[in-house]
Amino acid sequence: MKLSIKGLAMTLAVLWGGSTLLVGLANLMWPTYGTGFLDVLRAIYPGFAHTSGIMSVIVGTLYAAVDGAVAGSLFGWLYNRFAKD
Repeated sequence: MKLSIKGLAMTLAVLWGGSTLLVGLANLMWPTYGTGFLDVLRAIYPGFAHTSGIMSVIVGTLYAAVDGAVAGSLFGWLYNRFAKD
């Protein structure tokens, strides 16, 4: 069985981008929420600082969505490459 590379890329983009968006928005409302997670993202994604406001959360969400899409594509391609028919 082969995986849909496009489907997996879109799924991971939505999940990873959505997770980042939800945690970022929750952190804007409750400043101590998710700080460890957001600090890790800040170290990975240039220009993302979760304490800067809504625009920074949007930038982080876009980074995460692209990152998820690339990771999903790579995972799907590798799986299909090594999977036995």
